[in-house]
Amino acid sequence: MIEFFVVIFGLIIGSFLNVLVYRLPLSISLINPKRSFCTSCNTQIKWYENIPVLSYLYLKAKCPNCSIKISIVYPLVEIVTSVITLLLYLKYGLDINFYISIFLFYTLIVLSFIDFEYKAVPDYLLLIAIVTSFFIVDFSFQNAMIFAGGFVLLDFFITYYIQNIKAKITKNDDLLDQTALGEGDIPIVAIIGGMLGVKLGLVAIFLASLFAILPAIYNIVKKSDIETPFIPFLVMGLLSCFLFSDFIFNILEGII
Repeated sequence: MIEFFVVIFGLIIGSFLNVLVYRLPLSISLINPKRSFCTSCNTQIKWYENIPVLSYLYLKAKCPNCSIKISIVYPLVEIVTSVITLLLYLKYGLDINFYISIFLFYTLIVLSFIDFEYKAVPDYLLLIAIVTSFFIVDFSFQNAMIFAGGFVLLDFFITYYIQNIKAKITKNDDLLDQTALGEGDIPIVAIIGGMLGVKLGLVAIFLASLFAILPAIYNIVKKSDIETPFIPFLVMGLLSCFLFSDFIFNILEGII
């Protein structure tokens, strides 16, 4: 029975995270306006139009005032938040580790969806995520520094290749200023190393790279964005290994 309330709680928090994803990058106050509003016509949303997931279905993904399509991102954030909340509850129950881990992953969800939209994230959210991760059980500062340092070196070599070799080969001047990895990726990698350790941390980054391949190929085919946000995929890799560490360890032992 408690699992049901955990799911509902996750959906409600997901609705609030949508507010953060939209307002924080635009520096809109979280207090004023208090109620959510349509981002197209600025009409305030009534309470029954703001029920997580259900209102999206009831309104048929359209604003009741201006009929502009409501982004699928809104119910997606709510569902993802609810599922992650339930999985973390099943892992920890209602002890202190549950509350620390959900706060961390709620922050990472906001970072991920902001990165999808803007290809950049607020530094203060990264700082909140890093500080919160320090309180995760068995967090290793040493591993965090090793992963962060390794990623800085990797970024240097790949960026040099992109700007000085690939740009000349493809004759694409847009690559001259492109970096391989965003500055926001490095703190997330540090969190991965600190939380998961070396073996699982490497697996998480490998999974993140796999997750990022499809959108990267899509962007190349469509010739749309050159840059693919990596934070969402790093978070997916972290979450996968954090929640299913025993299963992944068994696979690694079988391979090795």
